[in-house]
Amino acid sequence: MKILVVEDEKKVGAFIKKGLEEDSYSVELAHDGDKGEELAVTQNFDLIILDILMPKKDGLTLLKELRAKQISTPVLMITAKGSVEDKVKGLDSGADDYLVKPFAIAELLARVRSLLRRGPAEKSTSLVVADLALDLVSHKARRGHKLIDLTAKEYTLLEYFMRNANRVLSRTIISEHIWNYNFDTGTNIIDVYINHLRNKIDGGFDKKLIHTVRGVGYMMKAV
Repeated sequence: MKILVVEDEKKVGAFIKKGLEEDSYSVELAHDGDKGEELAVTQNFDLIILDILMPKKDGLTLLKELRAKQISTPVLMITAKGSVEDKVKGLDSGADDYLVKPFAIAELLARVRSLLRRGPAEKSTSLVVADLALDLVSHKARRGHKLIDLTAKEYTLLEYFMRNANRVLSRTIISEHIWNYNFDTGTNIIDVYINHLRNKIDGGFDKKLIHTVRGVGYMMKAV
């Protein structure tokens, strides 16, 4: 899952980014409202974490503009202002949830998981493609009776493939969602990770799920 964090305090932004990445999310970080708007409009995110008090453009103004542009990405507002009036302003501007600083990273992650579950495709706590199942809570994968041990990056990659089963994913799309916007697509690291994942998912099984689409990218094929 890909998350945009818009936070002008660099230490706080780095703290949030680190916590999210350790929980297998791909994160883009912006330090002002203008940059946050640029990223939110030009890229696809599953969630936006948005500070209110920022230079160039404050969070409430940015949120209203995003909603006016029909960008319905869930938004978690974060701020040092914790009065009921401030919360109401944030929610009325189009926010989906509100978190007051200082906060524990565990609470942030819980709110992120809650927001990501609210969409129609997020109600289940597991993903299933053919005989492959991925538990989104425990991060455990199982194919048939075989339990599959995954690294954090392999888990993130597998989740993205399963959420986009039967869809061809280019290397550029994969890099933007699993790594970040500035990832060097000239390296072969994506192919290396996919080969590792393919060995774990398809190794020993007659029916292969991860397929190479020559000249385009990769696809997880359910049928």
